[in-house]
Amino acid sequence: MTLYHYFDQRTGPFRSLSDLPMEEAKALLEEIKATRPHSQSAQRHNKYVEYRHNCENIIRREFEKKGGVIKRQPPHYMVVEHSPWLSTWFEDCGVIKIPIEEFDLATVSFTYGDSMPTFSPSIQDGKEYRHQLYTYPEILDVIARYGLPQDWNDDGKHGPERYIEVHVWNDEPICWYR
Repeated sequence: MTLYHYFDQRTGPFRSLSDLPMEEAKALLEEIKATRPHSQSAQRHNKYVEYRHNCENIIRREFEKKGGVIKRQPPHYMVVEHSPWLSTWFEDCGVIKIPIEEFDLATVSFTYGDSMPTFSPSIQDGKEYRHQLYTYPEILDVIARYGLPQDWNDDGKHGPERYIEVHVWNDEPICWYR
């Protein structure tokens, strides 16, 4: 398994609004909307930063319940394997690929689909992976049953899950790829 991180090459990899204080993150999002209007980030709603922080609190609590090790807050975000859709999110897209073997798996969690719709109270479709956070062995079982979302839903016609989101709660090995 290879984990992918897509990013805007002008900004650099593994940069997150969640690493900033709330007001600074909101101001940066407004700047992105003005200067990079064709990027996916420019399409985010005004409450995005608050929603993202809330979601991160949920996935952090869920990971801790499963015995996950939190070495950084918030997580770094990646996805399992190549996502054609995510590769279109940035006007000047770059990608970093890291084999799963490089990670301390006790510091990595997964959602089947993006964590925000996965834990959204407005999505109640009864799919077993809604409101679920997975460890590495658990996500392998889910993948064995459903496959990779980008293989059957890259266009989003069958729901919000388009990729498997990875949450890296550690700066290693990320720091070697910055």
